[in-house]
Amino acid sequence: MKDRATLVCSDYKGLSIRKQCEVLEVPRSSLYYKPKGENEINLKLMGIMDRHLTDHPTEGVVSMVYLLTGLGFVVGPKRIRRLFRLMGRETLYRRKNLTKSGLREYIRPYLLRNLKIERPNQVWVTDITYIPMQKGFMFLTAVMDVYSRKILSWGISNSQDAKWCKQVIEEAIREYGKPEIVNSDQGSQYTSALWINYLEGQDIKVSMDGKGRALDNVYIERFWKSIKYDYIYLNPSEDGYDLLKGVKWYIEYYNQKVHHTTREKPGERYYGATQKAA
Repeated sequence: MKDRATLVCSDYKGLSIRKQCEVLEVPRSSLYYKPKGENEINLKLMGIMDRHLTDHPTEGVVSMVYLLTGLGFVVGPKRIRRLFRLMGRETLYRRKNLTKSGLREYIRPYLLRNLKIERPNQVWVTDITYIPMQKGFMFLTAVMDVYSRKILSWGISNSQDAKWCKQVIEEAIREYGKPEIVNSDQGSQYTSALWINYLEGQDIKVSMDGKGRALDNVYIERFWKSIKYDYIYLNPSEDGYDLLKGVKWYIEYYNQKVHHTTREKPGERYYGATQKAA
């Protein structure tokens, strides 16, 4: 596929991206557009990798080489590292640039270890995940309140852009107020000056998973597994507008179903606790 611009319909049935969002009653930050291309064989490889990594999020380059060669593909570590970067999984192996003092400045410690999370807006977590589609791929980001497991805001994009991530968390803050802590991985979006300066400028504490420790952000990893197995893999989208509609439907459903851990609906748990605190 030469150009992924068609995945996001900039003129879908005569509607601009802004109008598409208005029709679905989602914020403009839910759909972010930036064209990029990739070839068909790599799309196939990434689709296989995504399913495996959804079940085994801590596995890295060597495991993927063994998996794919076992399936008959000719791949090496260099190619898999590139595909990891395309899929937004760069933090599962060593990012050389993180050793530079200019980027170390924006890394923050992990604050959730042994922390008792007992109220809404105490801790939010955020992440980006790869979304396979019929003719390409996009990315989904979400902000989750850990106490209730409610998805507060989300967006889809065909680039991993710090500006896009900032827009999505801004939407959550406008709607729900400021959290005490925001946790993420050490991806380039979250170790950017734009991200750190925005959150800390709001007096929000920034927490980051340990390098290579995908399960530090286990709350949202479980959500990724749910949305992929319950919806994405069963209903591969044709384009960005189709994906936007599907993700909106699933998140509304997810926020209103009983969570297996809390035994409550995320939406009701969030609003019930905030009303008691008021």
